[in-house]
Amino acid sequence: MEQRYATSPEQIPGMDTAQLRRRYLVEDLFVADEVRAVYTHHDRVVLAGVQPVTDAVALPGFPEIRSDHFFEHREAGIVNVGGAGTITVDGSDHKVGKGSCLYVGRGAQEVAFASADGADPARFYLFSAPAHTAYPTTLVEAGGGTVRELGDGVTSNRRTLNQYIHENGVRSCQVVMGVTTLHDGSMWNTMPAHTHDRRMEAYLYFDLPADARVVHLMGEPTETRHLLVADGQAVISPSWSVHCGFGSASYSFVWAMAGENQCFDDMDGVPITGMR
Repeated sequence: MEQRYATSPEQIPGMDTAQLRRRYLVEDLFVADEVRAVYTHHDRVVLAGVQPVTDAVALPGFPEIRSDHFFEHREAGIVNVGGAGTITVDGSDHKVGKGSCLYVGRGAQEVAFASADGADPARFYLFSAPAHTAYPTTLVEAGGGTVRELGDGVTSNRRTLNQYIHENGVRSCQVVMGVTTLHDGSMWNTMPAHTHDRRMEAYLYFDLPADARVVHLMGEPTETRHLLVADGQAVISPSWSVHCGFGSASYSFVWAMAGENQCFDDMDGVPITGMR
């Protein structure tokens, strides 16, 4: 498990491209038959990627979280962004298709990931935060949950947002999670941009062609920077940072938050005319 310590907006002006990528971009989440994990000290979130190919892959406890098993003091939302697969939680199998989300609550002990026979390998993206109580493991199929249509084709940001784990959907302690898909011809995500000073957020971009990139904007609204993000890569977005972007091809992304509250609309909008 890689550890990344929390950063301040005052650090942004002095960072070069390599430093920005090292602190905020997670590049190698999906490696065959491994669990790749990053612990960010922004709201104590863990991001992990699992790509089972030859056999099932168990989720370890990791010494960095000081627990006997991963979910002893944590919860997680897990979205499959690859081929069909199965997540086994304490002996119960959950078939998780592409774009579907499984919430795993505090107290689960044995969690393993597998790809379906004959299918492309599954790619499971896990977003975890500390939890103070237990909620039941719950599966939401792709396209389920609360669906919100946002944006406009005229401004190239027409998108469908599926809320899976949130205050009016699958219950959790902290985690809020869903998937957004851009409509054909739309490339901008989360525009107008916003910050939410009470919650960090992470984006996992997927369904992006190998020769395409998303230009992800981050930083304070008056001191923005950008990251060029490829398919299967994640961006850590501190609470003080905007998070929006433009793709050179169509794409989807998993968004997930943890922090002070679970109110999806608790955000401070930033019109692009006020960004620098």
